[in-house]
Amino acid sequence: MQIILLEKVANLGGLGDIVNVKPGYARNFLIPQGKAKRASEANLKAFEARRAELEAQQAEILAQAQARAEKLEGFAVTVAQKAGVDGRLFGSVTNQDLAEAITAASGVTVAKMEVRLPEGPYKAIGEYDLVVALHHDVVANLKVTVVGA
Repeated sequence: MQIILLEKVANLGGLGDIVNVKPGYARNFLIPQGKAKRASEANLKAFEARRAELEAQQAEILAQAQARAEKLEGFAVTVAQKAGVDGRLFGSVTNQDLAEAITAASGVTVAKMEVRLPEGPYKAIGEYDLVVALHHDVVANLKVTVVGA
């Protein structure tokens, strides 16, 4: 199915690109989320009429993400969690816990989906490097210290 992207989509394309995707991906995710429209003549004309507006909107979203990244870059946050004597946690520190801790400590709102944990939740006491993806093109690097409570 051919679609017109209304914003940048990771691993797919940028604003205004016409791409082929599987019909289910378009119908169930991209179109309902407002990220794309079907590539018909009428939609192409409507997109070209709104192109400047959409580009300005995406530029503003990018600028906001860059401003948030400047505030968060190099920030250090400490998370307390119950732990045993061997340093393993009872439970784990998830991206939800980290998002709440960063928001409380820095005052910058961070959503759960923006916190990237490629190795999964933290299950031991220690210091970790954390990547927060605020936008497709903007990431902030933080230090997280998990301590026993």
